[in-house]
Amino acid sequence: MEVRFRSFDPFNCWLWLRFEHPPGSGERGYLDTVFDSWFVLGKLGGFNAESLQAHEEGVDLGWMAYENEEAEGALPALMHNLGPLEYQDNWGRCWVDLGTSDALALDVLFNVLRQLDNDLVRIEELVVGGVNEDWPVEDQPDRDFSPLAFSDDESKNEDENESEDDEAPNRTRKKH
Repeated sequence: MEVRFRSFDPFNCWLWLRFEHPPGSGERGYLDTVFDSWFVLGKLGGFNAESLQAHEEGVDLGWMAYENEEAEGALPALMHNLGPLEYQDNWGRCWVDLGTSDALALDVLFNVLRQLDNDLVRIEELVVGGVNEDWPVEDQPDRDFSPLAFSDDESKNEDENESEDDEAPNRTRKKH
């Protein structure tokens, strides 16, 4: 799988996958699960390069002194929004607002897709950013879930309308 970057805006980024053959429904299921899981980890702050204590410790983690206060002091690195994975012929695409998550999010996705390419579905190319001339995109994808998209009053209304038992992060889907 070749990875290429085009113009890149972390708040408005298209991810383009070119497959050897159009993926079947089973392969699409795996791909959808990968992107859904990646988004949940990002939404919950998993891609925060400011808090990588175990990684920075190295190989020997036995009796590592984890600094809880340091972890609590890290600035949030939250992914904001992810659109549905769409398919057209040998191409797939997905829109993402990476929010304040770090580039670590992209590296994790690349690693997972590379393994999926080896094991299940042949991904010829992953293009990060930009657009494809033969598959137009909307000028401005929805940013319903981005904190910047709400005024203070709208944000309060959104909080009041959420059910108390809904603890899972909402995946905001981009409408086409």
